[in-house]
Amino acid sequence: MTGAGAQVIDGKAMAADLRGQVAGHVARLQTEHGVTPGLAVVLVGEDPASAVYVRSKGRMTREVGMTGFEHRLPAETEEATLLRLIGQLNVDPNVHGILVQLPLPAHIDEALVIGAIAPDKDVDGFHVTNIGRLATGQAAMVPCTPLGCLMMLRRSLGDLSGREAVVIGRSNIVGKPMAQLLLREGCTVTVAHSRTRDLPQVARRAEILVAAAGRPGLVQAEWIRPGATVIDVGINRVTDAEGQQRLTGDVDFAAASQVAAAITPVPGGVGPMTIACLLANALAACCRAHGLPAPDGLTA
Repeated sequence: MTGAGAQVIDGKAMAADLRGQVAGHVARLQTEHGVTPGLAVVLVGEDPASAVYVRSKGRMTREVGMTGFEHRLPAETEEATLLRLIGQLNVDPNVHGILVQLPLPAHIDEALVIGAIAPDKDVDGFHVTNIGRLATGQAAMVPCTPLGCLMMLRRSLGDLSGREAVVIGRSNIVGKPMAQLLLREGCTVTVAHSRTRDLPQVARRAEILVAAAGRPGLVQAEWIRPGATVIDVGINRVTDAEGQQRLTGDVDFAAASQVAAAITPVPGGVGPMTIACLLANALAACCRAHGLPAPDGLTA
């Protein structure tokens, strides 16, 4: 897939490279320390998209040599039952990372569940302790999607210091941690959102534009500064004129490719990096649990 002018940032290739690095470190952990990272994934209910995602995570966990622990619970599972399971995983020495697949059924308090995960095993990076650590510049579990975006930006641009960045979206999962990571890199960061006045004009200031609004085709070519690097986090399922469903991002890819210097496609951009970064977080959690340094280049 190629744009007319922009370099297309190949997330699939970068994710494969990152998984290869993780696999190499896992093999060394096993050989030199007799330790195998363990990742527990908990799925409550039968949401089809979540089920596909969990299967993919399980397969890739095994492929890099980690031990996967999969817990599938019925949709009617009581909140207290889920919290007990998390408590057991928190103290299991073979489990270094815990991920509870979201969304959860409506009767379960997501914030309560996220808060129940031990921060050092919170490979999603959603626990308030990790959010606080990230915001104050301390070592933290960083949410996987922003971490993947940062790795892509570093690979494409090298030193990010001094660049002007605009993040469209203020979610706790992507927008806010993405802004924190860019600040740590020395960028000048603006967080824009649905209430931003003259959003196109704000976006046009960006040397680095991260679109994470969850609105298909929101960002048009005229929003983009010529030569900017565009990271499209959006994964939206839309129906085309022929009635066929397809995935599309928050950016009008074809038009934006005429203006940007580099851009991520959807699919095949940020998405593959998210799972690869989950594995990197699990590896880092295992290293820290055993008093070993996390591998360079695999964390923020």
